Amino acid sequence: DSDCLWAGLAGPQILPPCHSIVRTLHQHKLGRASWPSVQQGLQQSFLHTLDSYRILQKAAPFDRRATSLAWHPTHPSTVAVGSKGGDIMLWNFGIKDKPTFIKGIGAGGSITGLKFNPLNTNQFYASSMEGTTRLQDFKGNILRVFASSDTINIWFCSLDVSASSRMVVTGDNVGNVILLNMDGKELWNLRMHKKKVTHVALNPCCDWFLATASVDQTVKIWDLRQVRGKASFLYSLPHRHPVNAACFSPDGARLLTTDQKSEIRIYSASQWDCPLGLIPHPHRHFQHLTPIK
Repeated sequence: DSDCLWAGLAGPQILPPCHSIVRTLHQHKLGRASWPSVQQGLQQSFLHTLDSYRILQKAAPFDRRATSLAWHPTHPSTVAVGSKGGDIMLWNFGIKDKPTFIKGIGAGGSITGLKFNPLNTNQFYASSMEGTTRLQDFKGNILRVFASSDTINIWFCSLDVSASSRMVVTGDNVGNVILLNMDGKELWNLRMHKKKVTHVALNPCCDWFLATASVDQTVKIWDLRQVRGKASFLYSLPHRHPVNAACFSPDGARLLTTDQKSEIRIYSASQWDCPLGLIPHPHRHFQHLTPIK
């Protein structure tokens, strides 16, 4: 399924790696390079700067691994992190104050999804192996339960939130996806995948556009205005291995997917049937890429 990728590479001239972004743009202004080659040059310039990156700060507050994280929508130095034991930490690494810490239930409480409430950033949405998708505050109070499982065999693996459409979407470990409004009213509950839904993502520019990823080795694209059942997806993107995540770019035009073996894929909204890029990322067993923020 990578043949179409390589077939398209013999196109516009690609500039040689350039360490200067200004020089790359100057080449374009002089008419010596097309815009696609400029984009490639800018990417190369950015990659060269990665050598200068250093660890700014680090913390180890959990007795189990970190399973989810969310950047604060307006404070760039603040991040919320969830753990496999259900612990949640709000950390402003720009100040020396002690982070806010909410103790979880331990085994079986893994935080699988975490999102700040876009209407009130003192609150957050969380999905967990405890069997709920809920809204709570950083004092530990549960304000509303949006979805709850009646059995220990079913839990929630992912969630996303849209402020403009006031919607919450969550997926579980048997393939179901639930859409609710922010008042907690369930709009629909459908089995969209054959196996666990590892990730759900609303497009940041078109919030009726939904991507769902699953261990059934597919990513599916949906129009929420036209969902009628499991066969009503707009596109199905087959993968060779179970998929961990499907994340839209900030402009909503691209989709990044990560699998449980060794592959990162980039898809474009103009050509969903074929990835723009395949990036190898080898890892050891059970150390696959988690969602990138």
